[in-house]
Amino acid sequence: MFRLALLTVFTFIFQSNADFFPPQFNISLDVKPEQRWDPLIESFDKEFLRKSAADIINSAVPKWVYYAIQPIAASLEWFLPEPFAGEIYGLSKGFGLSVADGVILNLVYEFTPFCTSIIAQDSKGNIYHGRNLDYNFENILRNLTIDVHFTRSRKVAYTGTTFVGYVGLWTGQKPFKFTISADERDHGYWWENIIAALKNGSPVSWLIRKTLDEAEDFESAMLTLSKTPLIANVYYIVGGTKAKEGVVITRNREGPADIWPLDPLNGEWYRVETNYDHWTTPPPYDDRRTPAIKALNATGQENINLDTLFKVLSVHPTQNNSTVYTTVMSAAAPEKYRTEVRTIT
Repeated sequence: MFRLALLTVFTFIFQSNADFFPPQFNISLDVKPEQRWDPLIESFDKEFLRKSAADIINSAVPKWVYYAIQPIAASLEWFLPEPFAGEIYGLSKGFGLSVADGVILNLVYEFTPFCTSIIAQDSKGNIYHGRNLDYNFENILRNLTIDVHFTRSRKVAYTGTTFVGYVGLWTGQKPFKFTISADERDHGYWWENIIAALKNGSPVSWLIRKTLDEAEDFESAMLTLSKTPLIANVYYIVGGTKAKEGVVITRNREGPADIWPLDPLNGEWYRVETNYDHWTTPPPYDDRRTPAIKALNATGQENINLDTLFKVLSVHPTQNNSTVYTTVMSAAAPEKYRTEVRTIT
């Protein structure tokens, strides 16, 4: 009866034309990686998931690339780090995907988001963090967005927003410690060097999960996200629990290209990062930065909070037709973590 009710709720969500809260799941880190995501497998329609995976792969991966890397992707299972290899294997088996397609699907997610992230400090020193996540295949992903509470010993170790079938996180929070979001930094075609790069660096979203799991405070999270070798360039946006604990880390694969912290004593109480280096001007055809800055200035430091930050992120074109979801969060108040799946503006 519970499963029928759950599936009925999902059906209603998928057919809704208004913004909605995604389903929430508890994923136990005490369970073996291969079985960890079983609550999802039991709750989502497998045929729908297989079709969604095929549509995403077909839209993002040229056929010649797919046929060239499929046998390599199948073998990646043997040297991908845990727990990610086991989790991908368990999800692929549970949803009836080949392991190769499961690996390719997770790698596609690593290289296709366009995003806006904001870190801000109010006049009392509270830190707020928000993000829009945009994808080209947003109509599919709106139906696959989930909030996940990763638990250990029945306590929430960290929380994140992700997609069914994807083991990485682009958005996450460690209660009373720090928050993280990541935005893509242009790097060219992902398939040109991904297989070789995987041998020497971490996927962007896997490092977020590792950091949420292992780092104990804002400073250690910032250090890990700055120095760990990656398979792609990226922007990491990190917020803490104390005044001035907010930073945008512009990453090259090997290390940081720039560290851009909050500077509230000099009036710089927020940072806005989209998908362009902050010291450059965004192109006119994709300027999501300027509307966000104008909205933040109009809001004012004394009025910024999670609700007003959500409104800032809802200003067009900061929110646009490709925006899959908006999340606002504050590590000092982890119970206020909030994600809404967005509809067409």
